[in-house]
Amino acid sequence: MSHRLIKKELQSAFSNPGKVIIMKYFNIKNREHKVSFREALTKSISSDKGLYMPAVIPVFEKDFFDRMPEMDFCEIAYEVSAKFIGDEIPLTDLKKICDEAFNFPVILRKLDDRKYVLELFHGPTAAFKDFGARFMSQCFRYFAGMNEKKTVVLVATSGDTGGAIANSFLGIEGVDVVILYPSGKVSAVQEQQLTTQGQNIYALEVKGTFDDCQAMVKSAFTRFDTQGKVSLTSANSINIARLIPQSFYYYFAVSRMKDFLPAISVPCGNFGNITGAMLAWKTGLNIGRFIVSTNINRVVPDYLRSGSYIPRKSILTIANAMDVGDPSNFDRMTELFDNNLGNINSMVSGYWYDDDLIRRHIGEVYRKYGYILDPHGSVASMGLDDYLAKNRNSAGLFVETAHPAKFCDIVEPVIGKHIAVPDSLKILPESVKNSVLVEPEYNSLEDYLKNKYL
Repeated sequence: MSHRLIKKELQSAFSNPGKVIIMKYFNIKNREHKVSFREALTKSISSDKGLYMPAVIPVFEKDFFDRMPEMDFCEIAYEVSAKFIGDEIPLTDLKKICDEAFNFPVILRKLDDRKYVLELFHGPTAAFKDFGARFMSQCFRYFAGMNEKKTVVLVATSGDTGGAIANSFLGIEGVDVVILYPSGKVSAVQEQQLTTQGQNIYALEVKGTFDDCQAMVKSAFTRFDTQGKVSLTSANSINIARLIPQSFYYYFAVSRMKDFLPAISVPCGNFGNITGAMLAWKTGLNIGRFIVSTNINRVVPDYLRSGSYIPRKSILTIANAMDVGDPSNFDRMTELFDNNLGNINSMVSGYWYDDDLIRRHIGEVYRKYGYILDPHGSVASMGLDDYLAKNRNSAGLFVETAHPAKFCDIVEPVIGKHIAVPDSLKILPESVKNSVLVEPEYNSLEDYLKNKYL
């Protein structure tokens, strides 16, 4: 679709012809507090730790869904993002952002007549986080010239987020990235990706869990006094600019499954990925069911059954990116269903699996299909299988979020085969780890930031 036609659609949708269209995002803890896309991007989270959501979720015209099967991924991403960003980024620049951010394939594979897999690991760091990280960094790059102060991006990671953010923000002028990760709880490849970049990328190795890292980052936004010298933001999925692009690949996948109303099973940690799917559904995308698939960190599956949301200390598993005991995007997920458990249960199922089941299923899928899963994809695949077993007339897809080579030590013994490692994941002999070991408490992060920036 041309820039002119998209512009006309935007103006028509918001009954504001001839004027600049500023999309508004509201704070889910204070609905009267609304900001622009740029403010939501740069602030990340409100002063009361409220996440931002679109004040109006656009409902797309039938024409868009009719055209999707003939559109490539970048075209879909461009049209969807235009509806959520409005005029804050000119359409020509937005098209460039999408083309540069998504210069790698999205692959939907058919395993059998009822089961498909959506591969999201073909980006530069071999994880689905590349989609949100690269789109977000390009948006930061666009706005960078308008900022007078240095931007400091704080990131908590359980593995893949840190590498994706490091790769995406590397070398962006006026932006530093500080990554917090749990010591000893990420794979060797993941640690290499987030500790060896140098330049404007800095790593803090936290003597605790991912939940500790996440709590430290969130606290910084309400407690750290920047003294007006830097602008503090986050690149975690609490940032709306990470969430929006995590909807794009669901439009692409569903458009390629036009004979089905698919169930979608997502391996869930912080719940940004599945919330992206739910956001797409709210715009009119045909999805039959959402399947929340987790490891033994099962806070949300338990909530779906009991109605009680009880955060817990995260437990270490072989699917480490899902080791989250208090997912940040839970509030966004429930917001999309009007915070009504009945509404949620009408569209969402939840399943959880332990390490033994994850390993066993990796072997079963390899023997049955010759397909190699990573631990996170194994969880999602089991969730889809359990749902399809109870719903014989349904079909669906599960999301494979990371290349299995990132977890060779887990997967290879199960399948009895060496996994070819993509060039992007090969550990270079000259790579030198550079991180600062810190205590799992906010004061450690504050001291680091003070010493570095104030």
